[in-house]
Amino acid sequence: MKTVQVENVVFGQGRPKILVPLVGQTEAEILAAAKQARDLDCDVIEWRIDFYEAVETPQAVAAFSHRVKEAAQKPLLVTFRTAKEGGVLEISDALYFDIYKAVVTSGKADLIDLELFMPERDVQEMIDLAHEHGVKVIMCNHDFDATPEKDEIVRRLALMEERRADICKIAVMPQSNLDVLTLLQATAERKAVSERPLITMSMGALGMVSRVAGEAFGSSATFGAAAKASAPGQVPVSELRTILDTFKLDSSQ
Repeated sequence: MKTVQVENVVFGQGRPKILVPLVGQTEAEILAAAKQARDLDCDVIEWRIDFYEAVETPQAVAAFSHRVKEAAQKPLLVTFRTAKEGGVLEISDALYFDIYKAVVTSGKADLIDLELFMPERDVQEMIDLAHEHGVKVIMCNHDFDATPEKDEIVRRLALMEERRADICKIAVMPQSNLDVLTLLQATAERKAVSERPLITMSMGALGMVSRVAGEAFGSSATFGAAAKASAPGQVPVSELRTILDTFKLDSSQ
């Protein structure tokens, strides 16, 4: 499997990397959270721009991303989570891609998040543009209602790789402990053949084990909550590194 390096962070190597989301609405809230995150034991900051009050103005997002990056002083993932996949704001597909185009061409992002089931042609054009500007792409899919069958999870992760994502991510909601096992089994199966790092998780309290067992099953990153979680089941970042260290496979690391 190929690794993906963003500054000094290498996905697909060693223990899962820790990402912390910023979910403030105002610029003051976001910058304060970014400065706080600078001192947290995490690897990447995710700015959830769907919470940002000026997100519907693409150039405002691009301009402010420079200040977020400067405040955080860590690799920055910029994410607009659509309403249909758990985000807080519904916008047109055209605006979704306009925002990302502005961020990639005149903003400051190390990675962007693109949803698998957005229009394929637009997604491919956005991936090309991101790669032209040295920005990595995490492609994702979220199911907040259920856990698909194992083969379907594997299929979606494979499709992300076919579409040239740098990192492939899926998050699902378990209805039973067997659903959590389905997600972990799908992760291990796809990891055995994938050329891209994976990020997978089973959400909620029932799926919390999947967020800390990534090294054993093949997930290269996990999300930790600083103050406010951006998804159900996120472990507080203050505890996450200790848990990951406890679960490590190589005692020499």
